[in-house]
Amino acid sequence: MLGVSVVCGYAFVAANVTSDGLDLRPAGGDISTLLSDRARVVEKRQADASALQREIDRFTEQATSSSGLDEARERVRALEPVSGFSEITGPGMRITLTDAPREVAPEGVDPNFLVVHQQDIQAFVNALWAGGAEAVTLQGQRLISTTGIKCVGNTVVLDGVPYSPPYVIEAIGDPGDMSIALSQSPEVTTYRDWAARYQLGYDRSTVDALVAPAYEGSLNLEHAQVSEDG
Repeated sequence: MLGVSVVCGYAFVAANVTSDGLDLRPAGGDISTLLSDRARVVEKRQADASALQREIDRFTEQATSSSGLDEARERVRALEPVSGFSEITGPGMRITLTDAPREVAPEGVDPNFLVVHQQDIQAFVNALWAGGAEAVTLQGQRLISTTGIKCVGNTVVLDGVPYSPPYVIEAIGDPGDMSIALSQSPEVTTYRDWAARYQLGYDRSTVDALVAPAYEGSLNLEHAQVSEDG
């Protein structure tokens, strides 16, 4: 009995050391809780990154001026709007996509066809870019060339943060040109057909003044090159 007690005591101590005093099997392991926890972590890291970037900008402004440095700063400032790193405002278009009502469940139709997926959102975003959009946001978050949009269950994850429908896409640019691009997109046409058939949500409107905030997420690019047309 003494030997068993010693072994058990050793096991408890080892577990406590391994877990550093924390529960080795924490509660709330469901997908919703995990996504919420990840969202909080991502939001904190984005806030930290934004604070660090502001500090970098402040130190850069305080650096000793030189003609080469001033020229480089001007080039960076000129590229910020088109790259998504500065806020811009202007007229544009708002598109809202939503899942079909829960009571709509036609027999023989895959339930996956009745919800908005990543590829649906991406189809609209791509069409808006093709229509000359100067800036695009999803759920109020600025989209740039490295932004990732993924489906996780019945949510869409944008740069690690989960969002539920309705999905609101806003684009700053010429509404006429963007409307033409939307009408020419086969993927957008397919979504509109399904929306009409199975009550998927689709609303589009022109807005006189939209605001696209600066992108504040992490940037994982290792190399970049300015396009020839600037």
